Amino acid sequence: MTTVTEETTYHGLTKEQIEELGTELDAIRQRIIADLGEEDAAYLHKIVKAQRLFEVSGRALFYLPVAGWLPAVACLSISKILDNMEIGHNVMHGQYDWMGDPHLNSRMFDWDTVCPGEQWKYSHNYIHHTFTNIVGKDRDVGYGILRMDPDQKWHPYYLGNPVYAFLLMTFFQWGVALHDLEVENIVSGKRTFADNKPLYPGLMRKIRRQALKDYVIFPALTGPLFPLTFLGNATANLVRNIWSFNIIFCGHFPSGVASFSVEETEDESRGQWYLRQMLGSANISGGKTFHVMSGNLSHQIEHHLFPDLPARRYPEIAPEIRDICERYGLPYNTGSLGKQLWSVAKKICRYALPGGEAEVAPVTGVTDSTLAA
Repeated sequence: MTTVTEETTYHGLTKEQIEELGTELDAIRQRIIADLGEEDAAYLHKIVKAQRLFEVSGRALFYLPVAGWLPAVACLSISKILDNMEIGHNVMHGQYDWMGDPHLNSRMFDWDTVCPGEQWKYSHNYIHHTFTNIVGKDRDVGYGILRMDPDQKWHPYYLGNPVYAFLLMTFFQWGVALHDLEVENIVSGKRTFADNKPLYPGLMRKIRRQALKDYVIFPALTGPLFPLTFLGNATANLVRNIWSFNIIFCGHFPSGVASFSVEETEDESRGQWYLRQMLGSANISGGKTFHVMSGNLSHQIEHHLFPDLPARRYPEIAPEIRDICERYGLPYNTGSLGKQLWSVAKKICRYALPGGEAEVAPVTGVTDSTLAA
């Protein structure tokens, strides 16, 4: 069992410092919770209204001749991105449950994608956010498809890492939908098809509903323009997939993001959990529109610290989190979308090959983790 004593440090911090860190972050969280109100609700309703306007506009533009196709695809793509990122992801985290609106409640909301909300909430809200970047417990480390960390044992299969990453990006909503089936564990014999039996009805029901909507009903409503509408819906889904993949991977896998072992995180304190979220996440710099279109997951550090706070509050608290990192000698991993994407791409290619060293950003004055058993 791993413990941190008063004399040792954990990722450069003493036990007392980690407790102080946790107290500071708890105070930020409580302050925001106490301040939630009409402004937050109005913001979400504004985003929902915009999303619906883009969707209706996109659907309507498909009735025009060829000249309306590109604007239709653009509008529908924006609609799907807003639905998945700034609305669906955040609402299903319970960020707006306090509003008491049944249509925007985490228990009832479902999004415009083939992954059933209930299944996503288990694999994401519980597994990922509880065990963030713990290799062997957080299945989002590589999604059971990629090798994204040197502690993942290399196999010749991973030579295809760049190809798998491209395919996952292209069909991202399907990768998310099949995530809970743990196909890699079925292949290794750790899980059976029978273990997934409870998941099949909900998954098939959601896939059928999405396929009918995007590829049968709405294209059929445009009559002779069916092929163009079909292609337009497929293109909008592709745009949403590519965007979501890139935002999510840039928040989890660029250079400097730390990973953790199961042993290292045993009997983890609240402060240590906070510390793991800060070290295991990365932000993406950008303007207000960019942050909205990313669902504010461009503030992945703040999201991992406070997954149940409305994401619109992350830009507000980001300077405080950066200041805390500076005072405690911790990295605050942030960079442009291009920079983070390039970093992720290099990691995908490097870990396709055997070996590879763990990436930990150099931090002035912070020594390597020293643990006392």
